[in-house]
Amino acid sequence: MSANSFDARSTLRVGDESYEIFKLDKVEGSARLPYSLKVLLENLLRTEDGANITADHIRAIGGWDSQAQPSQEIQFTPARVIMQDFTGVPCVVDLATMREAVKELGGDPAKINPLAPAELVIDHSVIADKFGTKDAFGQNVELEYGRNKERYQFLRWGQTAFDEFKVVPPGTGIVHQVNIEHLARTVMVRNGQAYPDTLVGTDSHTTMVNGLGVLGWGVGGIEAEAAMLGQPVSMLIPRVVGFKLTGELTPGTTATDLVLTITEMLRKHGVVGKFVEFYGEGVAATSLANRATIGNMSPEFGSTAAIFPIDDETLNYLRLTGRDAQQVALVEAYAKEQGLWLDPKAEPDFSEKLELDLATVVPSIAGPKRPQDRIVLANAAQQFAQDVRNYVSDDEEAGKESFPASDAPASSNGVPTKPTTVTAPDGSTYEIDHGAVTVAAITSCTNTSNPYVMVAAALVAKKAVEKGLTRKPWVKTTLAPGSKVVTDYFDKAGLTPYLDKVGFNLVGYGCTTCIGNSGPLPEEVSKAVNDNDLAVTSVLSGNRNFEGRINPDVKMNYLASPPLVVAYAIAGSMKVDITKDALGTDQDGRPVFLADIWPSEAEVNDVVANAIGEDMFNKSYQDVFAGDAQWQALPIPTGNTFEWDSESTYVRKPPYFEGMTMETTPVEDITGARVLAKLGDSVTTDHISPAGAIKADTPAGKYLTEHGIERRDFNSYGSRRGNHEVMIRGTFANIRLRNQIAPGTEGGYTRDFTQADGPVSFIYDASQNYQAAGTPLAILAGKEYGSGSSRDWAAKGTALLGVKAVIAESYERIHRSNLIGMGVLPLQFPEGQNAETLGLTGEEAFSFAGVTELNNGTTPRTVKVTTDTGVEFDAVVRIDTPGEADYYRNGGILQYVLRSLIRS
Repeated sequence: MSANSFDARSTLRVGDESYEIFKLDKVEGSARLPYSLKVLLENLLRTEDGANITADHIRAIGGWDSQAQPSQEIQFTPARVIMQDFTGVPCVVDLATMREAVKELGGDPAKINPLAPAELVIDHSVIADKFGTKDAFGQNVELEYGRNKERYQFLRWGQTAFDEFKVVPPGTGIVHQVNIEHLARTVMVRNGQAYPDTLVGTDSHTTMVNGLGVLGWGVGGIEAEAAMLGQPVSMLIPRVVGFKLTGELTPGTTATDLVLTITEMLRKHGVVGKFVEFYGEGVAATSLANRATIGNMSPEFGSTAAIFPIDDETLNYLRLTGRDAQQVALVEAYAKEQGLWLDPKAEPDFSEKLELDLATVVPSIAGPKRPQDRIVLANAAQQFAQDVRNYVSDDEEAGKESFPASDAPASSNGVPTKPTTVTAPDGSTYEIDHGAVTVAAITSCTNTSNPYVMVAAALVAKKAVEKGLTRKPWVKTTLAPGSKVVTDYFDKAGLTPYLDKVGFNLVGYGCTTCIGNSGPLPEEVSKAVNDNDLAVTSVLSGNRNFEGRINPDVKMNYLASPPLVVAYAIAGSMKVDITKDALGTDQDGRPVFLADIWPSEAEVNDVVANAIGEDMFNKSYQDVFAGDAQWQALPIPTGNTFEWDSESTYVRKPPYFEGMTMETTPVEDITGARVLAKLGDSVTTDHISPAGAIKADTPAGKYLTEHGIERRDFNSYGSRRGNHEVMIRGTFANIRLRNQIAPGTEGGYTRDFTQADGPVSFIYDASQNYQAAGTPLAILAGKEYGSGSSRDWAAKGTALLGVKAVIAESYERIHRSNLIGMGVLPLQFPEGQNAETLGLTGEEAFSFAGVTELNNGTTPRTVKVTTDTGVEFDAVVRIDTPGEADYYRNGGILQYVLRSLIRS
């Protein structure tokens, strides 16, 4: 029950129903607040307990100073938690382990139970092994169940063992698309109360739901577990960046072009740790599908959230997707009652402001390795010709002419070249070169939730087929929608046969290529690429294109709208300027250009209007948690505590609570630490966290081989996130990671200074030797350390490798928080300094003094760092809130929660 210090409790009547609400206008200053802070304000009013959440906290939001730097800590209690299976499985593993730990400490295991609704969507496990045939989907599903049976049985046990925990089975859709189409409430109803739907999710793209006016963001799995167990999220009241939209998109531009433009603008502006909120008359002209696409990309520009207020467009989408009439009426009545309804002319109080005229957006792609590196489509071939030089060998580059004038055709000039003949299984031959598009994937929640770009892609395919065009033979083409609704409207519009003819057959309902589950390239293509060290490319409608993420054979990756993905599959090479060069020839030998097969806005709108209806969503989601016959036939383990299988290579009991007592161990200074890795700027959680395929000659591959697993059954790191033994061995093992301690290497290598002369070693092997010697470890890093997905294993793996401290120039929010949650100390170099300016090589031994001040209940601003080579500096302690300090003192967030639950 709320302390209700502001007499805010009231009643809202909608139709025949009455709901208890907490009125925002009872708090002075609330009317001028941005939408997102009004949601936080309501959260505090409703959960005020006089201890963790007080009247002073509520007044702090009401009196928010938009220009001040964040300093006021609050406790945000999300209404629900959402997970995908890669990050969700370890969450359930940890909950199961916590039940055993509670029992061992004399508590009741049943206390470990979600207190907030938790929903998990299995969407990350399907791999696009099979493609280009009508039965590709069925074959991939069979392979998925074969590989993941142990995990799926475990999740089915969790659904029966834990209250308030539901699982959306495989083959249904992508978590964020399922969220906006079905799971999101916009206004939550629980125990007679109505309040804004809020959430945290174990995937950074949880922010897609911001497009529906729902405040939520990605957190690490360990934070999500705490939220499920009733722990509020500790945060500082953020700065809010107002992003004003004006005008309308011009014909020929897509939502993808829009989000790449916004991503570039906001990444350049700097919004890490801030909320972004869209306002202005252009918001009303932005479809809900486009809003969701923008919200999805929030992690790519670095903000915590990127939210749109509620308006008629929100209500129309809720109706379209099958929400019942009472729910839609409640959303409208609640939003208008609480001042959460969009006023296109309003200018709320924002910390900073940007503005974009939608009419200025032009067709774009992004790449070859970061989402914020936008390239105007008309310049793409020329930019590729420059960028490819970073991916070819020096001797090959040596004889090349400088890139000619921009008016020269990009496909026929002095670009590095290595023509390679490939023989297909049917005996035919073709030639590939640097820039060959080897993967063209319509994939990921970002765009497959948007019917306008999906229909545009299908219409491009239709017009191409009618002109006699198809994909090039070396292109692996895949269609992986975010929900079954997509294939339903393709079928109804009669567009599926055209997609099939161009090679975009359905391969699964899941993330696939966007998260590295692109599956292998055809054997002959892979061999040609690797034997000749070709810099080949992928084009995908995803949100991430970091190095090494999409496919181990592919060096350069480009984000593009679904219709452009189809176009590049037909063109077959990034050397082709698809705005000017012919994509191919028609039946009469005449050149066919992109403009010849690009649909008009009217054509797209006509299909969307006539092929998509509420009935499709009702059909797809009427029994969404039931699953197919294969899911229902899985045997379900029983009992409150899980029966761990000692032979399992998928699900193992982790060591987080071994030796834990009810009393905390005092924090100690760190002495004699060696550096496990010295890293540069923009090292992402994709570089740190195990992801993608498992190679046989790596520590993880050797572990699986030693446990009797055939190489063909290795599966991916993501599918084995429930086995800490595999995941530790894959931490810092990304094939594109460059550890400066071991120059000339790429991948999971370091130097092992437990041995004479510090020989090059696998990072995992070195960490084992250091831990056996009792030597603590540290990481040195540059700017934006830990950007990327909200991967708990980036922090868990770091901790289990024996790392006690990380020193970086700057952090992305989620990873810094997760490090603390695993008991790792995040430190920051003094302003303007880094490892290079301080003369650090990574070969030194480090000591950290002043950490023990945490034992006094305070957090030191800095700690003294010294090395055995005489370097000294004061590193900034990046434990930013008292709540984070509590987690660190307890050895981690899970230990803190466990002790709290037992004491309660």
